[in-house]
Amino acid sequence: LKFLRMISNCHLENRGEKRMGAFECVRKVYRTDGLRGFYRGMSASYAGISETVIHFVIYESIKQKLLECKTASVMENGEESVKEASDFVGMMLAAATSKTCATTIAYPHEVVRTRLREEGTKYRSFFQTLSLVVQEEGYGSLYRGLTTHLVRQIPNTAIMMATYELVVYLLNG
Repeated sequence: LKFLRMISNCHLENRGEKRMGAFECVRKVYRTDGLRGFYRGMSASYAGISETVIHFVIYESIKQKLLECKTASVMENGEESVKEASDFVGMMLAAATSKTCATTIAYPHEVVRTRLREEGTKYRSFFQTLSLVVQEEGYGSLYRGLTTHLVRQIPNTAIMMATYELVVYLLNG
């Protein structure tokens, strides 16, 4: 994934450079940074795993609370528990809430990863970049672009998790 992003970045016309093909991009990265250039930003990508962990922990917790509320309601009324459309809406809201929390907590790794991938920069490692960004631009800079990221991620996650829950429900009969 990182390699593909790097190649797509080579296609961008910035700093007055002409467009280049994928193989030209690979050659340029190798010539400039050697094999190490293909792995720039990997430490920040590994830090991004924490976002997924946080997301699933919060999602499962919210889902469990929703299930407990529904079970209590069903027991009071003496009805049989059946999945309804509102259950999947609840799952979508749980997914949206958990993704918002997780992304907000872990977002600084995205900023660091982006900085590490910039060509010819002063950024060398995850913690050095994190420290330098905070020193030069303040803590607020670690959340630059968060709103745009959330606008893209929240609907995607809500739909994906509701689809997952629906498929699990249908397969379990």
